[in-house]
Amino acid sequence: MKLVIYSHHFAPSIGGVESSVQTLATGLATREVATGSKDVQIAVVTQTALGSFDDRALPFHVIRKPGVFQLAGLIRDSDVLHIAGPALLPLILARVLRKPTIVEHHGYQAICPNGALWQQPNGDVCPGHFQAGHLGACIRCCQAESSFSTSVRSLVLTELRLWLCKAVTNVAISHHVRDRHALPQTQVIYYGIKDPSEGVAFHAALGGLSARICFAYVGRLVPEKGVTVLLEAARLLRDEGLPFDILLVGDGPQRRELEGQIRKNGLDTRTRLTGFLRGPELHSVLETAHAVVMPSVVEETAGLAAIEQMMRGRLVIASSIGGLAEIVGQAGLLFPPRDVPALASCMKRVIMDPKLVIDLGLTARKRALELFGHERTLEQHAQLYRRLSNKRP
Repeated sequence: MKLVIYSHHFAPSIGGVESSVQTLATGLATREVATGSKDVQIAVVTQTALGSFDDRALPFHVIRKPGVFQLAGLIRDSDVLHIAGPALLPLILARVLRKPTIVEHHGYQAICPNGALWQQPNGDVCPGHFQAGHLGACIRCCQAESSFSTSVRSLVLTELRLWLCKAVTNVAISHHVRDRHALPQTQVIYYGIKDPSEGVAFHAALGGLSARICFAYVGRLVPEKGVTVLLEAARLLRDEGLPFDILLVGDGPQRRELEGQIRKNGLDTRTRLTGFLRGPELHSVLETAHAVVMPSVVEETAGLAAIEQMMRGRLVIASSIGGLAEIVGQAGLLFPPRDVPALASCMKRVIMDPKLVIDLGLTARKRALELFGHERTLEQHAQLYRRLSNKRP
């Protein structure tokens, strides 16, 4: 079987989609080698330039920035096409060539012109104007950041994406994403990651419970991630005289604003802002954290960062919104989005009862192993590929 995975963005670009595609393709390719089977030939197609990245280190073939005719040839020669997100060109070519196609929805591009269900300029979660046919509201939202003609174009392209997705097999990365899209032929397959403690002893007492509780945030510094909510909650705890530290790992356009808020809230001595980190450096810094806070105010589709921290046995405190609430479930602490006192209350619980770090951390790890295991995700994808390949005319 020839499998083509199309991901508009790929390494060296950094993001959840890029990471999940690379993990999936690597897992499938490695799996075939381990079993001695060569039944699956995997190629990842992307519009991302190579840069300094070395594709030779990957166990699958990568085709970068193909022209239209080359892309059409790759799709024509494949048995199954897997598209990470409803990218229009491969969707159109697959329909013309009548190729079995899977669209994996990591965002909301098929039901929202800005792809995030994020209303502009007020910064609220969209109730679903596009699907309800309130196209004027969509135009006004888009016009907050672009011209009228560009807004209309975005609306038309979203209509086309939705129409094309109704004719293919869809994969949602959470039940929330499935329900939001309401597309036919949709299967839920959660993100899957490898167990970082596989083969070694697992240590639950992260950060040392004798130390001051350290709450970490990991991600982009942008308004929709709700870092300002975390800093306001920290101010309330500081006013109560409670001991704690804040670790902010990431970078983005909101960094300067957040640095000002840290000074204004009197959190200078309690807060460390590291900038963007990845790999061993990131994991080393997070070893000092007891809990990870995800105060998002936008509907996360799943929350890959939450899965990663849960797999490491770390307590997750998250806003109860979108797929993020679904991922964490009862294995962490949830609070209503934007609710500063509620977040402060969750953080205070951990400060007053540090044993929650271990107890809920172990619960989170158990949930992650059961639902978000690497092999489970690989097998679900492999079964879907085989089923579609067997249906080929």
